[in-house]
Amino acid sequence: MEEHPPISILLPTTRWNSVCEELSAQLRDKDELLIICDSKSDPIAGQISSLPEQVEILFAGSPKSCSGKANAIATGMEEASHQRLVWTDDDFHHPPDWLSQLHRDYEQNGPVTEIPFFIGKDPLAMLLEPVYAFGGTLGVYIGDIVWGGAVMFDRIEIDEQAFLDDLQRTISDDGVLTEYLDVTPLRRVRTVPIGGSFRQTLERHTRFSQIVHYQDPTAFAVLCLTAVITLIGCLLFPVPALILLTLLYTAIYLFFGVKRWTAILAYPSVLIQLPLLLYGISRTSFVWAGRRYEWRSKFDVDVYEE
Repeated sequence: MEEHPPISILLPTTRWNSVCEELSAQLRDKDELLIICDSKSDPIAGQISSLPEQVEILFAGSPKSCSGKANAIATGMEEASHQRLVWTDDDFHHPPDWLSQLHRDYEQNGPVTEIPFFIGKDPLAMLLEPVYAFGGTLGVYIGDIVWGGAVMFDRIEIDEQAFLDDLQRTISDDGVLTEYLDVTPLRRVRTVPIGGSFRQTLERHTRFSQIVHYQDPTAFAVLCLTAVITLIGCLLFPVPALILLTLLYTAIYLFFGVKRWTAILAYPSVLIQLPLLLYGISRTSFVWAGRRYEWRSKFDVDVYEE
């Protein structure tokens, strides 16, 4: 068995699920899994008396000026026992070697993050898969961006107090961590289901758009300019654009080892990208996990229970 420093895994979730089982089975001596929810009214609170060894439930309370996810991560970091930390989410499969592989990658590269590939569960989300493959998968990989669903780092590698101060007054946990941590993205994707209904997909897309807009205004401007140029090209030269975009996005999918038929939706996906970006940043609020957020600037957030 490989030796590694003890770790604290931070998992925001409100229910005991298969991911909790997967992660608790991978813990080694002195590791801990911190499951972070809002309050004792969350369903997972009923599991306290039957938790596996090395698993603890933390109650973060309701967020006041940040996202529920950011609030949970801040609570987890304050309560974690160890220097080496792992953040993860409960919406993708963690294979039996997931944790040990992250350790090996960390030893070779320092702080590391895996990358997401978003799989749509409704027609609009499926149509947007190529756009997300470009921005949310390829963009994370080439931009050295943290994905909060799978990242390993050590506390000493960030200015922790300044980070926590910023985290508790904004929306994007991984966006803020990217500003504090030099990370190596791995060319290893985790497929994450998204959507389920038209409204859920619009709310998520609004959140994605505003995260880029507020976290990295320059990147957002470049994204919009690229979307404008691509849209014009699609309208002026539809057949060549359809062929080139389909080939390009198929190549992106295959580069990350993803075989999905949705690569053929690249052309219509690109056509709606700019309108949806503008829609996303024009919204005054969005809903995420049962809360409505008004995000007026990077560190100016109001939170309302739905």
